[in-house]
Amino acid sequence: MLFYGAALPLSHQTLTFVSDLIRAHRKRLGSVWRRLNPGQQVLLVLVYLRKGEPFAEVGAGFAVSTATCWRYVNETVELRAQRAPKLRAAPRRPPARAWTT
Repeated sequence: MLFYGAALPLSHQTLTFVSDLIRAHRKRLGSVWRRLNPGQQVLLVLVYLRKGEPFAEVGAGFAVSTATCWRYVNETVELRAQRAPKLRAAPRRPPARAWTT
């Protein structure tokens, strides 16, 4: 199997924020050990979402199984979705400048 690197536009602040969500989630679960640390899990998820490659290929790049890759992606997306604003909280109408050309 051949591996390649991927460059992602990612701020340190974003990495820290999502890693902290994962750390807190693992603590609530009482998870003692995982193959990847929270920072690596965030990178795995971002590579998957950005590149759109199959779980098997992304997982191989991080030395985890296809099933583990799938679980990490779903877990992280769910944690992030819980923090997203609800639709009712979104503005009722877009700002006036959004419609000008």
